[in-house]
Amino acid sequence: MQKTPAPQLDDPPSGAPLSGLERSALRDLLIHGPKSRAEIARELGMSRASLTRVTRTLMEQGLVAEGAVELRGATGRPSEVLHIRPEGRRFLGVKLTSDRLFAVVTDLTAQALAEYDEPLASRSVEDVVEQIGGAYDRLAVEHPGMAAVGIGLAGDVASVGGRQIVLQSPFLGWREVPLADLVSERLGVRASAENDVRALTAAEHWFGIGAGYESMVLITVGAGIGVGMVVGGNVVTGANGKAGSLDHLLVDGGGPRCERGHRGCVDSYLSNAAIVAALRTPGLDYASVLDLARGGDPAARQAFRDAGHALGVLAATLANAMDPEKIVVTGDGIAVTELAGDEIDAAIAANRHPDGAPIALDIQPFEFAEWARAGAVLAIRDFLRF
Repeated sequence: MQKTPAPQLDDPPSGAPLSGLERSALRDLLIHGPKSRAEIARELGMSRASLTRVTRTLMEQGLVAEGAVELRGATGRPSEVLHIRPEGRRFLGVKLTSDRLFAVVTDLTAQALAEYDEPLASRSVEDVVEQIGGAYDRLAVEHPGMAAVGIGLAGDVASVGGRQIVLQSPFLGWREVPLADLVSERLGVRASAENDVRALTAAEHWFGIGAGYESMVLITVGAGIGVGMVVGGNVVTGANGKAGSLDHLLVDGGGPRCERGHRGCVDSYLSNAAIVAALRTPGLDYASVLDLARGGDPAARQAFRDAGHALGVLAATLANAMDPEKIVVTGDGIAVTELAGDEIDAAIAANRHPDGAPIALDIQPFEFAEWARAGAVLAIRDFLRF
């Protein structure tokens, strides 16, 4: 069989927009790995003629290539398998914090090719959009032809009238910002915006520890407390972009107050700021309290034990409500799992439904570049229109 030549890596082609069947086939290969044509046809219910058109288009656009001949079952003839060409497209992922921009370029399989970060010049929408544009221009010198951009940020993001709107982002002080449209206008490529925890959840579900699971929960601990959820293979967003808002779940009605005035909620114990505030000592920051706790300081150790209890209550509540296959914990406050493992386990045991399956938290290391990579995964998913 004559094989379609693959485009060169230096300039990945943009190609015509993919059809629904083409996107389905590409997604199937991307998530589940190499397959024969027959396997793809069975999985997606495609006719032979449709499959021929789909695979030809994907190969012409440099997205898929033929691999070695393999025997794909106990019976039947060996056949060539199709696999993703990672270099077929490049994507830009961006993570915005209250004071910094992190960016990463990835290939089609979300493998990082380049990373970049810098302080935000300001928090104004115009300045941030221009700074994203500057990062794109800088990275495009070595990585031209990026197909799409994805941006993750803390806050509520929802589809309003067919447009992605940042309804609010407290850390940036934004309300009702059409960030995706503004970035797309600046860059001339499609852009998407999403709550950063949901973007990270999607990244873990497609390309990380949650790959292959139909249900999972991601808990992020740090400056804020975030929860991302996957049900039936889909990331849950909610009607108003607020799904997973459990940072103010009650832990102890007699506990300290959070910044919103709630007494004894998860945020009042588990956030980095709450752990610092528990010591009631001016001049401390999270890093210094962490050092004190690791050095055996009683007050610092108690602050982390209380935070661990809150994390255990949150994890048990999510397990009771969702019965997920996996619960992942990450974030820049991940040290709580190191310093308060016993308290986390005890709180889970005390709050888990008696008939519930045992919970084993999957602790994942944290880097801000991973949040930017999650933005790239958002762009990949949007490229596939899923």
